[in-house]
Amino acid sequence: MSFSFEVVKTDPTGARRGVLTTPHGTVQTPFFMPVGTQASVKALRNEALEEIGAEIILANTYHLYLRPGHEMVRKLGGLHQFMAWPRAILTDSGGFQVFSLSELRKITDEGVRFRSHLDGSEHLLTPEKAAEIQLALGSDIAMVLDECIETPAPRDIAEAAVKRTTAWAKRARTYFQQAAQRKGELAQWQFGIVQGATFTDLRRESAKQLLDLDFPGYAVGGLAVGEPHEMTCEMTAEVTALLPKDKPRYLMGVGRPEQIAEYVALGIDMMDCVLPTRAARHACLYTSEGRVLIKNARYAQDKRPLDANCSCSVCRRYTRAYLRHLFTAGEFTAAILATHHNVHFYLDLLRQIREAIGFGNLANFSSEMRTRYAVGPA
Repeated sequence: MSFSFEVVKTDPTGARRGVLTTPHGTVQTPFFMPVGTQASVKALRNEALEEIGAEIILANTYHLYLRPGHEMVRKLGGLHQFMAWPRAILTDSGGFQVFSLSELRKITDEGVRFRSHLDGSEHLLTPEKAAEIQLALGSDIAMVLDECIETPAPRDIAEAAVKRTTAWAKRARTYFQQAAQRKGELAQWQFGIVQGATFTDLRRESAKQLLDLDFPGYAVGGLAVGEPHEMTCEMTAEVTALLPKDKPRYLMGVGRPEQIAEYVALGIDMMDCVLPTRAARHACLYTSEGRVLIKNARYAQDKRPLDANCSCSVCRRYTRAYLRHLFTAGEFTAAILATHHNVHFYLDLLRQIREAIGFGNLANFSSEMRTRYAVGPA
């Protein structure tokens, strides 16, 4: 099965509903990717991910490069076989993790030299190396190495990051295309990443430069890192206005449940975030009526399901009182059940968003979602 992307329905807001076809199955867009950092979505078995309808997950290049190593994964049949996951996988470039190691790395035009957080060993991550690692992993979609910077950033820093991101993207694209010439058509798509911090003209310039490289898909990076939500939306809108209508658009690292529909309305097709899994481990559960902080004493004798509108196996079986007990008792099962529910909630939210696009009703859906989250659960 080869790659393709087709937009099948648009909404008055500008939202798109489509189908992304990969060698490991089709994915309905817009979609949310659960984050499987080390070839595992924390606290969830792959059987559970399949049960709740995950069609694609994200794995982390940096962590898999350091442990168990990309060559080891290649020898074991590639990432899909290694982790026994039959559906689609997107891998990030590893850049975000490396840049977050501010005390352990040095950036030059060549790449990023860094020390492993595991054993202190020194490594050099270049655009070519990031592409090589991801080809070895065998993910369906691979991201190029880009330069992530902190927000807010001075203009000169943002300008330099855009310049380097474009230069690195050219090198990554050349490496990828040369690999395709040597090996024949690759079972992988490579996406470019638009940078530019919070400067609209730099965002537009970055997008235009990457369009010349003709990637099959484009991501908007460097947002949702502390800037106001309105700024995230403004920068995203600037970029999506320039991106090709027939290629998928990926907003990296978002977002909160009440924000998702707003990003989709800006023309975004793909999203990922650690929020549903991380929040679950900290007893924060997302429901159709808002956030539930399940360790709160008010739930000690609450016999209701976590979310009466949720069809997941956790909500069908367990009470709020029991979930609270698991967390207060420090049981491992607490994180497992909470993560199952939160990831199901996110995937079902995207299903509802796709349905709303089909009816041309996304604006109302988004407004109602924001209102419910502002009020909170009973």
